[in-house]
Order: sequence, then structure tokens, then C-alpha cells
Amino acid sequence: MVTLEEVSQLLYGAGEEVVGWEGSQEDLISLAAKTFPGKAFCVVKQWILIDLTVTPIEREKLTSLGLLPATLFAHEVVLDSKGRFQSGMWVRSNFGKSFTEGCMFETKSTVYLLLGPGLRKEASIGTAFSMKAG
Repeated sequence: MVTLEEVSQLLYGAGEEVVGWEGSQEDLISLAAKTFPGKAFCVVKQWILIDLTVTPIEREKLTSLGLLPATLFAHEVVLDSKGRFQSGMWVRSNFGKSFTEGCMFETKSTVYLLLGPGLRKEASIGTAFSMKAG
């Protein structure tokens, strides 16, 4: 069972500072369009890249599916290309497929564009995926 303390530490505790994209939002969107043509994107701020603590068996299963043992949480959506998330909402991704250029976190359906600084933290799968909207 996931505790409130674990979720609180994940959302608001200390972590490794990560730079993210330091240029303009437009330049980041342009880079994503060239790197992932036609893929939906979501620009986010105040983000946390979550390295999931997994067993060797879980890691092997994720790898065999082409997935990373990682997910992304962002306190603030800036812009979603498909209008799924309103500006100012929070979002948590599914498992990642790639982490490119230090500012693009790709999942099966979306590339999350990491605008500005963020954090990198470690958490259990249960803690990371305990946050659900609605």
C-alpha cells in the first residue's frame, strides 16, 4: 500500500536537478516535430522524471516491450497538441519509450517536452502510478 508520505516525497521532496530545455517553447516544439514527426506532444513545466524501482524480472519485461522503467510527472501542462490536457493541469505519463536530448520524454502516444528545469527522482511503480486524474 502506498502511503501519503511516499507520494508527498515524490511530488515535493528533493531530487536531482535536471536542466531541461532552456530555449524558447517554439524552438522546442520545432525540434520535437523534426525528431518525432506527426507524434502528439505535450509541453510541460515543473516536471519530475521518475526512475522506477523495479525487479530484474519487471525490468526485463519492460525492456522486451520496448519500454523504459521510467515515467514523467509534471505539475503544469503548458500546451497539449491534441487538447487532451488544459493549460495549468498536472499530468503523469505512462511508461517511457525514450528520453532524448535531455528534454523530450517519449511514450507510446506522446512526446512530453520538458520546458525549463525539473527534477529526477526514484520511486516505486505503486507510488508513481498512484496519482490518477478524476
